[in-house]
Amino acid sequence: MIGVTGATGRLGRLVIAELLERVPAGRITALARNLEKARDLAVRGITVRHADYDDPATLDSALAGIERLLLISGSEVGRRIVQHRNVIEAAQRAGVRVLVYTSLLHADRSPLRALAEEHLATEEMLRTSALQWVILRNSWYTENYEERARAAATTGELVGAAGHARIASATRADYAAAAAVVLTGEGHAGRIYELAGDEAWTMDDLARLIAEVSGRPVIYRDLSPDMYVAYLVERGTPRPIAEVLASLEAGIAQDALFDDSHQLSQLIGRPTTPLREVVYHWLRT
Repeated sequence: MIGVTGATGRLGRLVIAELLERVPAGRITALARNLEKARDLAVRGITVRHADYDDPATLDSALAGIERLLLISGSEVGRRIVQHRNVIEAAQRAGVRVLVYTSLLHADRSPLRALAEEHLATEEMLRTSALQWVILRNSWYTENYEERARAAATTGELVGAAGHARIASATRADYAAAAAVVLTGEGHAGRIYELAGDEAWTMDDLARLIAEVSGRPVIYRDLSPDMYVAYLVERGTPRPIAEVLASLEAGIAQDALFDDSHQLSQLIGRPTTPLREVVYHWLRT
């Protein structure tokens, strides 16, 4: 039995779709906090169980009989170490054989320290556990730029603080395919995969592509982190969130999202989704 945590989230649903291409629905268990959101999965013959990272009691029953488990990292920065520990400990109690974890690209040396620290702590918990483990260190989702791309097509400006760094993003569907390959294949235990898109692009490249697809002039305006905070606050972003976003941009400016090992495309057996295809989908559909 294969279990997928966060099964009703955007990545989780894509992983389940990929698994359905490889194994019968009866071999898949969707683990979710909100069972109502998972009703459509149950209709397809997938087992649905309640699982809350913050409630170990739910995890013990949810993981019963699971042999391979995908732990999709929690979304609450600052709480993830406790949440992930709860899942890892419950997985050991339940006799899970292999746990696959979605970490961060180059977590051991990433300039994105605020994100990397919790991922590294989780990786260490896995290494010292009784579980077999696989770590998928994912780069950014290309979809993270959709809102900014749509705005830039209207305003003529793509604004950020990432400098001219190389960004090797990939789509959620690309990362979901990698997770499904590992969950259904052999020979991955003990491996750390650095997963990133085949195509590395800059914010200038993205601006040019938005202009090409939209038919309107678009430029990239690069700001300092402090100026980017001010820019976001002026447009209604709460200052604490603006400061987090600016900090992430500063890390990206140090090539935090660049990798040219092509491990993702090698793992999934196809090229990763081109940026042009994604931008075209955003602006033309």
